Formats: sequence, structure tokens, C-alpha cells
Amino acid sequence: MTDKPTWKDMHIGNIITDPGNASFRRTGDWRTEKPVLDKEMCVRCALCWIDCPDGAIRPCDDGYYEADLHYCKGCGICARICPAGAILMEEEGEQ
Repeated sequence: MTDKPTWKDMHIGNIITDPGNASFRRTGDWRTEKPVLDKEMCVRCALCWIDCPDGAIRPCDDGYYEADLHYCKGCGICARICPAGAILMEEEGEQ
């Protein structure tokens, strides 16, 4: 037997108890790295948008895709999946 609580013993979290409040929770605040797009290298394949586990990549009017930094957690999947190498992960706070 373990001393750790099971999921049944844990307290219900804020988002679960208050449905629909996810738009007020800026999960991007957890991020330590952010994706930066080089538009000159981007081939607009949309793989970053398709593979983002958080739905934090958004299509833009110009046909490119950008990360919504309010919700991007900085996992780097978009950078790893990009066939053109157009997305680089940069430490938060860098320009």
C-alpha cells in the first residue's frame, strides 16, 4: 500500500468546479520557452497547428500560423514537427 492519495481522495480543482473558466486561466504563464516563427522559412504546411496539443497555434489572415502565448505552454512540439525548421524555441524574456 502507498501513502499517496488516489485520484478519488484529491480535492477537485478550480477549473473542474467552475466550468467554462478556462479562458480566464492563462496557462501560458507556466511557460519557460516560447515558439518563434521565421516567416521566410515557413512553408505554411499547418503541421504546427494540427499537432499542437493545446490548440495554442492559430491561423493568421496572411496564411501563416502563430502561437497564442496566453495558452502556449512551450512544449516545443511545433518546433520539432516543423519540416522547414521555421519555428525555434526561445527562452522566455528574450527578443
